[in-house]
Amino acid sequence: MVIMILENVPAGLRGELSRWMIEPKSGVFIGEVTARIRDLLWEKCLAKAREGGIIQVWNTKNEQKFEIRMSGETSRKIVEIEGLKLIEVTSETQRTQKKVQRLK
Repeated sequence: MVIMILENVPAGLRGELSRWMIEPKSGVFIGEVTARIRDLLWEKCLAKAREGGIIQVWNTKNEQKFEIRMSGETSRKIVEIEGLKLIEVTSETQRTQKKVQRLK
């Protein structure tokens, strides 16, 4: 199973993903695709997301039973502690500071 969460991406990209996966909530996609298709969908999202954010989660055979990757401007970030991937919620202040730094 693959889960993709898109934040602030073009509507056309969401439409393309809906060909492969269902969208139970705006920007959240769930589907059962092969590893090859999963990676192709990731590459497509990277190419078309512009300034939006992408999160992709899929099941795998490791201690956590899943793998996760992120790209772009998301409201969370991955933190790895002792081999475990955890999610850190960034504050609004931190996100604003990052945006200002990118504009400089």
